[in-house]
Amino acid sequence: MQHSPEPALSPREVVRAGLCIGCGSCASANQDAAMRWDAHGFLKPGGPADWLNTRTGDLARRCPFSPTALDEDAIAQERFPEARNGDGKVGRFIAAWVGHVAESEYRQRGSSGGMTSWVAAELLRTGAVDGVAHVAAEDPKTGRFFGYRIARSVEEIGQGAKSRYYPVELSGVLREIRAVPGRYAIIGVPCFIKAIHLLRRSVPVIRERVTHTLGLFCGHQKSARMIESFAWQLGVEMERVRTVDYRLKDESRPANWYRAHLKLADGATAAEDWWNLADGDWGAGFFQNPACDYCDDVVAETADIAFGDAWVEPFSSDGRGTNVVVARSNAFDKMIEQGIADGRLALQRVDAGFIERTQAAGLRHRRDGLAYRLSWSRNRLRPLKRVGPLARALPARRRLVYRLRSSIARWSNRMFRLARALKAPKLYLNWARCSLRLYQGVTWSRGRIGRALDRLFPSPEA
Repeated sequence: MQHSPEPALSPREVVRAGLCIGCGSCASANQDAAMRWDAHGFLKPGGPADWLNTRTGDLARRCPFSPTALDEDAIAQERFPEARNGDGKVGRFIAAWVGHVAESEYRQRGSSGGMTSWVAAELLRTGAVDGVAHVAAEDPKTGRFFGYRIARSVEEIGQGAKSRYYPVELSGVLREIRAVPGRYAIIGVPCFIKAIHLLRRSVPVIRERVTHTLGLFCGHQKSARMIESFAWQLGVEMERVRTVDYRLKDESRPANWYRAHLKLADGATAAEDWWNLADGDWGAGFFQNPACDYCDDVVAETADIAFGDAWVEPFSSDGRGTNVVVARSNAFDKMIEQGIADGRLALQRVDAGFIERTQAAGLRHRRDGLAYRLSWSRNRLRPLKRVGPLARALPARRRLVYRLRSSIARWSNRMFRLARALKAPKLYLNWARCSLRLYQGVTWSRGRIGRALDRLFPSPEA
């Protein structure tokens, strides 16, 4: 009896198929490999040609967007057998809460309720781990504004607070974990946490040392070019930008009123509300990584514990920030409940339906939208997802919304690259404003386009 050959992939094959999310898992295993910027401001594997072009079963098993890698359901079932299933949208979980950190300045320092930093610090404080791999600001002279590093103290954890809508990768911290014995936690977006678990399955030292995973709810990942777009629109030379705050916190304003804030080399600052930016509508998909169009995990279903923003009222109007938290392991359930009992956390229990409502738009895009995108995809390496291709189940207006998002995601990267090469910011900005007006005209019910579409098609949910 003949056996079919083991599925195999090469790093270059994944990149060319638009499936590389830039996590750095593949590069971490080769000392000669590195994650490098591509022309659109995404991190992609680089290294010796024989490594980039060699197809292996290891990569097919470990790449989070590989068509043959285990999906999130299989990983979660293996890791959290004691957890119940939250109807396929929230994943397997023990308990969920909404609220914020009550002690110290965790809430004030974070973009949301401070829960991610609190849990990471608690792991260090109690000795459960020796280090936490998290994202912190870097000197832009290094070529990156943000990057992963390993925090080994509660003070260092505080330096990684706030949201970072910027490409980062894990290769450096994974090499450090391989080299330095200890127990480690890793904080990451859903696909990064999935990559860690796929790596843990086949690399004993990672399985032994990465003992905890903390997930972040995710809409999609952005290109590094978004910072440059902010600078263009704020009239600032990119060379002067030293730090970036994507969500400047102001307790007098609703939490969902994002404000971009740049600190410059001379100490001056520049800031603007996202809704005044040409590409400031998150849902439109400007600067999105192409691989995100193939993702079906919003809430970090393979992480031991996951954190998001409570995007429902009255929480979304509370400028102090509010988290939703999902514990998938008994250990984190006990940690959170103890924090509540001690008065250190101000949280209340919620059910899976509440978590779904806080992420309703993202879940629709990753389930209904993904099914529609799969129906027109011609990608030879199309991943096997937990939804199948489905073209006609959605109203025509909703299908148009998903087509526009996909087009904006693709063309924003191309148009910015062209404008950057020609040193003509207005070329990109004028295109972005026109694209945004069209997108909002289709998605919003007010305005001439929206009213016309409402007469032709059922009005979709926001």
